[in-house]
Amino acid sequence: MSIKIVTDSTADIPPHIAEDLGITVLPVYVNIGGNSYLDGVELTREEFYKNLPTYGSHPKTSAPSLGSVVEAYERLAGEGATQILSIHVALTLSGVQNVAHAAAQLVKSAAVTVFDSQQLTLGLGFQALAAAKAAALGRSMGEILEMLQGMVHRVYSFAALDTLEYLRRGGRLGRVQASVGNLLRIKPLLLLYEGGLTLEKTRTTRGVFARLYQSLRGLAPLENLAVVHAGAREKADELWSQVRHLVPGIDTPITAQVTPAIGVHVGPGAVGLVCVRAVE
Repeated sequence: MSIKIVTDSTADIPPHIAEDLGITVLPVYVNIGGNSYLDGVELTREEFYKNLPTYGSHPKTSAPSLGSVVEAYERLAGEGATQILSIHVALTLSGVQNVAHAAAQLVKSAAVTVFDSQQLTLGLGFQALAAAKAAALGRSMGEILEMLQGMVHRVYSFAALDTLEYLRRGGRLGRVQASVGNLLRIKPLLLLYEGGLTLEKTRTTRGVFARLYQSLRGLAPLENLAVVHAGAREKADELWSQVRHLVPGIDTPITAQVTPAIGVHVGPGAVGLVCVRAVE
């Protein structure tokens, strides 16, 4: 029995780590004007964040094509996979899982199981990494799924935004809320947990960093922690310096620039944390 792991590019797993663990990453589409680009393949994250404020129309995103997902599953089956575990961005946020389910029905050469991570960025990525490591150790599909179902309840993703404007443009926030937020120079703090998004408003960058720290400390002890950002590496490094003592076992965290599929909503300058609570 050979189990292979598939995820999508919203997982923000550094390519060298995905390659080392044999994780197949399906790129989502970033649609800018009349053109569509494969995330990380035809459009770099650096290029995207550099140009995001100047695009004439707000970029949109879409799931991988059904054909590309079927092709990926069949390729893995041809390489010897008897079972495939496809772990994706929260169903509440994207239609990627719907495409994965449809593709699973068309593939007969391997059994495909689709799992809702209820997360995005490295909240999804940590689950894919854990599944790949478990598969490498010879764990069964049932054992891996049981592990993931427990892990979902321990993963939290936080994002400190510079502005509410990109949430409004992407349709994630009412126009009135965005206007009031910008007028008062509010610094939004987003939390994604078990597929649900909540928004908290603070007045300053220092205030939102303090709130992030408080939230993280309240979740300790932590099993894992990552820093994510949208073209804001210096802010990410500053944030890490403030929270690193909460995870003494991690000297060098995974620091990822989030996919454009997330960046279109959070906007340039956003920075955040993804943590996994330790098993009690």
